Amino acid sequence: MQNADFDFNVFFNLSPELLCLVGFDGCFVKINPAFQKVLGYSEQELVNKPLNDFIHINDKESTHQIRENLKKGTSLNNFENRYLSKSGEILWLSWTSKLVPEKKLIFGMARLVNPKKEMEVKRNELIKELSSTNEKLKRLTITISHDLRSPVNNLMALIELLDLEKIKDQENLEIVDMLQKSTKGLKTHLDEFLTSLKKEELLVIKVETLSFQELLNQSTSAIKSLIKNSNANIISDFSEVPTVDFNKSYLESLFLNLISNSIKYTRPDIDPVIKIFSFSKAGITGLSVKDNGIGFDMEKVEKRIFGFDQKFHNNEESQGIGLYLVHNYVTALGGRIEVKSKPDKGTEFVIYFKNQ
Repeated sequence: MQNADFDFNVFFNLSPELLCLVGFDGCFVKINPAFQKVLGYSEQELVNKPLNDFIHINDKESTHQIRENLKKGTSLNNFENRYLSKSGEILWLSWTSKLVPEKKLIFGMARLVNPKKEMEVKRNELIKELSSTNEKLKRLTITISHDLRSPVNNLMALIELLDLEKIKDQENLEIVDMLQKSTKGLKTHLDEFLTSLKKEELLVIKVETLSFQELLNQSTSAIKSLIKNSNANIISDFSEVPTVDFNKSYLESLFLNLISNSIKYTRPDIDPVIKIFSFSKAGITGLSVKDNGIGFDMEKVEKRIFGFDQKFHNNEESQGIGLYLVHNYVTALGGRIEVKSKPDKGTEFVIYFKNQ
């Protein structure tokens, strides 16, 4: 019996784990050197004193309840509470405890989990901060979208006041028609966007089966004057894969940004030619948008090409956002996008859509 007691004491005293024996009265009966070192108290300062003297005030009640449950035979695993060291440091401990009923003792083993808790606190703070930022951005977006409707409605009203019969020049009539369609398209986008915000549908990206050709037609209609003034020739072929499961607004914006960029970065000596076609590769739907513009030096820009506020050419119309949006639209729904380009040899964007 003495050897057994001796072996237990050796194990208890040499263990790097935080070990203790607690009586049914809630006082420390025995506490090992590792625990003493972490708390900063001597054994004399700890033994025969209530645990509550060393526990964080916010955890006293929960710890008392756990101890009462232990006394009734309930097992305890991975219970976390806070202790206060002698220096005042808050220590997070994770407990596994076992009842020794015949001795009216509770055997406890603890691990210090401060780094884990600090990470959890930082994570929770970050989540709180992001939630607040998202809410502010949502309110700002609603405000801007709502306020933009007024000048758009005003522009539509002004167009309606025009007496088209008095306009004899055919080119001017076409310009008014394009202006009217563009304004109506902008109003439709704003109305749909506000409706989605009000319903909080932006948190869940709606995916539906879309016709490539129909979405391309809608997109090019919105920038008809830009296409006409640049003499751009858009050649499309969606015969291999006519449709795709994707978000409607994303696909329309994708077409708008890539076509606008192709026109914006055209070579001065030739008219822009933009070839757009769909394909299927290993069962995955793909889309290619290829132009004959000034292109990129991919060795220099490859890592930055989809970055926010990245500009690669001296064009005053460039905001450095279009390709960032395109990349986010594709990757948000599990797809990927590749770029093939050489200076003065044009650029090809190849998009692989995820099967929904």
